[in-house]
Amino acid sequence: MNMKVAIYCRLSEEDKNKQSETDDSGSIQNQKSMLLQYAMEQGWELYNIYSDDDYTGADRRRPEFNRLLKDAQQHKFDIILCKTQSRFTRELELVEKYIHGLFPIWGIRFISIVDNADTANKGNKKSRQINGLVNEWYLEDMSENIRSVLTNRRVNGFHIGAFALYGYKKDPGQKGHLIIDEEAAAVVREVFTLFAQGYGKTAIARILNDRGIPNPTEYKRLHGLRYQQPKTKNSTLWKYFAISDMLINEIYIGNMVQGKYGSVSYKTKQNKPRPKSEWYIVEGTHEPIIDRELWDRVQALISQRAKPFDIGTIGLFARKARCANCGYTMRSSKNRGKHYLQCSNRHVAKDACIGSFISVDKLEQLVTRELNRLAAEYLDIDELEQNIEFSDNLQGQKNRLLSDIAVYEKKVAEYSKGIRELYMDKVKGLISDSDYVEMSKEFATDRDRLERVIADGQKQLSEIEEKQAAGDNRRELIEQYTNLEHLTREIVETLIDYISVGKRIPGTKDVPIEIHWSF
Repeated sequence: MNMKVAIYCRLSEEDKNKQSETDDSGSIQNQKSMLLQYAMEQGWELYNIYSDDDYTGADRRRPEFNRLLKDAQQHKFDIILCKTQSRFTRELELVEKYIHGLFPIWGIRFISIVDNADTANKGNKKSRQINGLVNEWYLEDMSENIRSVLTNRRVNGFHIGAFALYGYKKDPGQKGHLIIDEEAAAVVREVFTLFAQGYGKTAIARILNDRGIPNPTEYKRLHGLRYQQPKTKNSTLWKYFAISDMLINEIYIGNMVQGKYGSVSYKTKQNKPRPKSEWYIVEGTHEPIIDRELWDRVQALISQRAKPFDIGTIGLFARKARCANCGYTMRSSKNRGKHYLQCSNRHVAKDACIGSFISVDKLEQLVTRELNRLAAEYLDIDELEQNIEFSDNLQGQKNRLLSDIAVYEKKVAEYSKGIRELYMDKVKGLISDSDYVEMSKEFATDRDRLERVIADGQKQLSEIEEKQAAGDNRRELIEQYTNLEHLTREIVETLIDYISVGKRIPGTKDVPIEIHWSF
């Protein structure tokens, strides 16, 4: 039978020789050429070429890498061919999971031609593991070295971001230094001046939008910077939070502020906020846009306007109500003693949004009525019908687990049989004692690893069976909140994911809402 091969290529460095973003880099082209020639010499049939450009070997979100794994699981090909094992992954965990774990189960052979990795050759498994370990050390050492260099540059006040803050641009004559971008800086000065004159943040956003001034994200795009952010409705408009963040950013008074976010691990690009005490703040690193007098006046006004967060009526639907038209989170306001929720987008520009608007009291009544109706209806319907749907979902998970465990158990039995047969070969003198120890150790290692996978699967199976025995808990959850007259923040947090609020129906007092429950 003619073997089908899938070729995988990856380039980790920022590409320098592409004519356009859609082109392949020279390195990728060279990899393809080398691998295609090798596959042709072996007489294999090419199934597909999977190519990730500009991705690191530790990035698990590589689109083509994940498509390759999905196709491998469906056994659309027989062989995965790479230039080196590190092109496939630099993580030892993924080497063990796929190259030594799932690929043999799926019937996939893995080959990397430069470092001679080949899963069909039992003798070089240790070299593959050593390659994986070396690559893992490389990632960790590289991460530590980069972090050390970046920390040093931050401490010394050098700018290390990919893009300068709005109002500044990178100094072409001095790496890590910012210079003023006068076009954007004029807008920054106007924002600070308007706020000092008593204008609110939303009012300032509207002024800028009415004049057609692009927000910082759009400004980067218009000036040819490759700023990666999805384009959505109203994404070019100034918003409340853009103004709010600008007014408290010390970079505008000449201080370099960095390290507000830190990476969780060198294995992921996920970042998390860091406390201000861990930020890197160096004073006087560049020319200020805002003078100290105006800055101090603005900070004093911000301090005066700051209000403690009220978890009572005002905060009842905080971060839960969204405009049905633009999806923007609705903000609270107060008029004549009554509290309202409104979409700020209707204030930031003309025709930016239909401007959903509803009183907190009205929304509370609608949600309470719907919750009581849902509770009564849920308690009246046939529980068996509900539980069948619930159980079917769990049963599907259980069936998938049982299928996976069966495959693993079959493989464990094969390894155990292999060890027994090796022992008989040793007894018969067909293999030496040292060969027996070496080969049986490899079988035993693989068997032990799969047995751990089976144990994890059995644990998940037990959890599913416990859920099936306990039954559907949605009824129990609803029963806690029946016959309600008023809501509490706890109820809203527990039961509601978010509420979509529309615009009042003309000629009526009705405001359409759509509640997305958490259960």
